[in-house]
Amino acid sequence: MTITDTTTPFFTQAAKTAGLTILNEEQGTDSQGRPTYIYRFGTSSDATAPHTLTMELSEGFQIAAPQMQEGLVSHLAEAAKRLRNPRPEAYVTLAGLPISIKDFKWPLHLSTSGADTMLVHGTVGLEDGTNSPLHAKISAALTVTFSEIVAAPEQPFAEGFIYNAIRKTLDQGQLELLKSGNRQPVPVTTRYYSRWQKKFVFADTTEAQRREFIALKAYWLSSVLGNNEPVWMADPRDAQYLNTTPEEMKKDVQQQAAAGLLTTAADPEFAAATPKLLEHAEIYRHKLDEAMAATKPAFNEDMRAGHTNM
Repeated sequence: MTITDTTTPFFTQAAKTAGLTILNEEQGTDSQGRPTYIYRFGTSSDATAPHTLTMELSEGFQIAAPQMQEGLVSHLAEAAKRLRNPRPEAYVTLAGLPISIKDFKWPLHLSTSGADTMLVHGTVGLEDGTNSPLHAKISAALTVTFSEIVAAPEQPFAEGFIYNAIRKTLDQGQLELLKSGNRQPVPVTTRYYSRWQKKFVFADTTEAQRREFIALKAYWLSSVLGNNEPVWMADPRDAQYLNTTPEEMKKDVQQQAAAGLLTTAADPEFAAATPKLLEHAEIYRHKLDEAMAATKPAFNEDMRAGHTNM
């Protein structure tokens, strides 16, 4: 069974289980003009746009398969918690960049250039609390060999690891945030996937690095961007990025709370920055500056200075 009007009861129940409600559903088209189904979910019937989830699936998506339904339920359950963040689209990178990842047009589609790849387009922007215009238009490209790894080339199954590939590419200084510019490639290759462990691996982090990441996340997403509201600290998407588990991240949150850097909410998976953490603001701003400098290719700077052999 593919997606049809008769599948609405499944989405209604899955949303209810996750603590979400369906705001509306409509038909759309993908980048090649083929029909899609668009579902919008919110934390409540009057949820504002930043706290809603848009999920777009291809018409041929096989929703009846148990693996597909399991993936959809898991995606909605995670999204329900992420939507409780003050800025659900905001993330931080290991290098120290606060960013937004948004405006992706799903599902993945085959490249029209003849290359053996599937593409999805979106935008990553700098979110340093200054309404910065710096951003990068993204073209994430997967080799078709990913069809052996990913259950389906659809948003619920690919969004997480594609977002983490974007963060990894930024960490490597291979994306430049600009005021304008052409689309920049984010290659999502099988080097990010361990066939032996059967999971994605983007970075090997130590306990100290994870705790620093949590502090960074609290500073930027809770203090700078979130009016000091609690942020989901045990996000499985972050756990995948850091090559750890949500359970380990919960322990790291507890340690940072014990150190006086975080204050946990009624749900201990959520935490906010404390005044003690804000004492490190200069360090985090310096880390941001270093990360931004790493995204500017040296050859660009040489050309801007008029040094070229062309």
